[in-house]
Amino acid sequence: MIVDGLAVERRRVGERRGVVRGPARSIGVVTALTLSASATGVIIGSVARSLAHNRMAPWILARAAGITSYFLLLALVLLGMSLSAASRDRRRRTTIGRIRVHVTLAALTLAFTVGHVVALATDTYAGVGWRGVVVPMGASYRPVATTLGVIWLWSGLIAGVTAALAGRLPRRLWWPIHKVAVVSLVLVWFHGLLGGSDSSTLRWMYVSSGLVVLLMAGVRYRPRRQAASEVSS
Repeated sequence: MIVDGLAVERRRVGERRGVVRGPARSIGVVTALTLSASATGVIIGSVARSLAHNRMAPWILARAAGITSYFLLLALVLLGMSLSAASRDRRRRTTIGRIRVHVTLAALTLAFTVGHVVALATDTYAGVGWRGVVVPMGASYRPVATTLGVIWLWSGLIAGVTAALAGRLPRRLWWPIHKVAVVSLVLVWFHGLLGGSDSSTLRWMYVSSGLVVLLMAGVRYRPRRQAASEVSS
């Protein structure tokens, strides 16, 4: 598979350089990404508190971070679909480059999601709080819509962690879990549409982006359906 191929390629490069890259490198990358996301959350939280005199400022900040993370997740999922299709073409160098972009998008998505969560949790007027951003139905503000975001948060973290372990875990373990990312995009779509106070204004954005994903999914999975029908016939 794609990520397994990337792991093999990295191993070969390490052997050519006389270096064996072990799990310590992956742990370091995960630690760096976690620290980066945490720092982003702390900064946004600090800004939100400094703007506390403006009742709407923290909410606007949280909404901006949420919309940004939505677009990053959208790009992440679309690129993931493209990578899955490219694996059949076996264009190794192009695929590895796309995987690096994929990892970067995942890190940015995590950072802005953490910022969105922290800004909401520290907004005293939002009716969400720390419990609401981590516990389903724990928010007083639109609890169903907020819970969709909470489910996305945990499922996205699980998908990201399992993907980071790709090449070290059997594919049958991490790949089905990684597919949850597509479901997570659906959850975020409904979370943003139902949870935002400005959703009526941004409805065109959600509809158009949803159509793009459906179009990409149709293009991505159509060859597989055609091949299956040819085999059956």
